[in-house]
Amino acid sequence: MKTLRSLSLFCSTLALLPASVALAQDLPPAVKAVEARGAEVVGSFDAPGGLKGYAARYNGQGIALYLTPDGDHVLIGSLLDANGEDLTRAPLEKLVYEPLSKEMWQRLESSTWIQDGAVDAPRVVYLFSDPNCPYCNMFWKQARPWVESGDVQLRHVMVGMLRPDSAGKSAALLQAENPAAALNRHEAAGKASKLEPLEEVSPKLTEKLEANLTLMGAMGASATPAIYYLDDNGRLQQQQGAPRPDTLAKIMGPLSTKR
Repeated sequence: MKTLRSLSLFCSTLALLPASVALAQDLPPAVKAVEARGAEVVGSFDAPGGLKGYAARYNGQGIALYLTPDGDHVLIGSLLDANGEDLTRAPLEKLVYEPLSKEMWQRLESSTWIQDGAVDAPRVVYLFSDPNCPYCNMFWKQARPWVESGDVQLRHVMVGMLRPDSAGKSAALLQAENPAAALNRHEAAGKASKLEPLEEVSPKLTEKLEANLTLMGAMGASATPAIYYLDDNGRLQQQQGAPRPDTLAKIMGPLSTKR
């Protein structure tokens, strides 16, 4: 399973957090030298031993910089105490990974998707889906118990990438009178689906499909289904392809027995 640490392309396209703009004006030369090599400092934190800590993004990962007391040198890496406890993890979680999770989740929410499941489902899972993708169909079938019980709402972020008619089929689903029903009919039929692509896709719909495909690439995915969900700590997680049973349980959460 891939996490935020593997989504380097997406992370590199994000604007700096507002705090980093003001922070950049006060950075010591040694820290600015690290920024000159491609890091993006997004916050600072207290550290023991006279060190000053800085949290940064670099190649899609969170890294910690420790400025030495003389202000002239920077150490990069994890800081451990006498008990072996990692003192770096918590600052990076707060300053790098939590904001990234929120930003990425917001971009998914703002994309063009088809709802599959109850509006009030306690858990939401996004997936980039191509109408011609057999593994998207496999995941759709895997997810039925959770969707039909009301535990999970899937949001299919439609793209057209696998075949020449993929974009037309995605457009047909999005433009249907009832997109959710049209999607379910298509997935339930599998290879026997009679979904026909739109012969002419409007510029507005084309723009939405292209934006979805751009977002998919920006989030580090190159194939469908690319599945995104929040773990128990609120951290965004990625699964590429139809998941194995143990991973499926992590993505979908507990299955209700009350409905």
